[in-house]
Amino acid sequence: MGGNLLRLLDVQHLTPGKGHGFVQCRLRNLRSRTLTDHKFRSEDQVERAALDARRMQFLYADGDAYNFMDTETFEQVALTTETLGDSVDYLLPEAEITVEMFEDDPVGISLPLTVDLTVTETAPAIKGATASAQLKPATLETGLVVQVPPFIANGDKVRVNTETGDYQGRV
Repeated sequence: MGGNLLRLLDVQHLTPGKGHGFVQCRLRNLRSRTLTDHKFRSEDQVERAALDARRMQFLYADGDAYNFMDTETFEQVALTTETLGDSVDYLLPEAEITVEMFEDDPVGISLPLTVDLTVTETAPAIKGATASAQLKPATLETGLVVQVPPFIANGDKVRVNTETGDYQGRV
C-alpha cells in the first residue's frame, strides 16, 4: 500500500450508526518496522503482496543476527531481532521453519502453531497448595518465561503456543 510492504496485525469491522461501515486495521511496515493504524472504506483497493515461502533451517544466533540456511540451495540468510520480533523466543538450533521472502529479501518467518521447549528454571511445587488455577513462572531454554502448572519441574519438556505464548501441556 503506497509503495510499502505492510503486514496486517489486527482487524476490526466497524459499522457506525450513521454512514457506511469501514475496516480499522493495525499494520506493520516490514521494512521500517513502524506501526500504523489505517481505516479502509469499502471502495478502497489494496494490492496483495506475493511472498515466497522457503524452508530453512535455523543455524545459530550471533548477537543481533539469526542465521538460517536454505535446505535446498544451502544459501545462508541472516535476519535481525528487529525483523523476527517475538519469534526469537521460539527458535531452537537446527529447527526447520518457513522464511517469507519478498523479491529475494527475507521479511519474516512463519512458525509452527506449537513448539516443544525444555524448562531450565522454575520454582519447586508448594506442597498442599491445591488451588485449581494456581500457576508458577518457568523459564524455558530460549529465555521465554511462561506460566505453568505447579507439577512442572526443571528439565521437563513443555508445549507452548507460538501465537499466544501460553503453556499447552507437558510433552
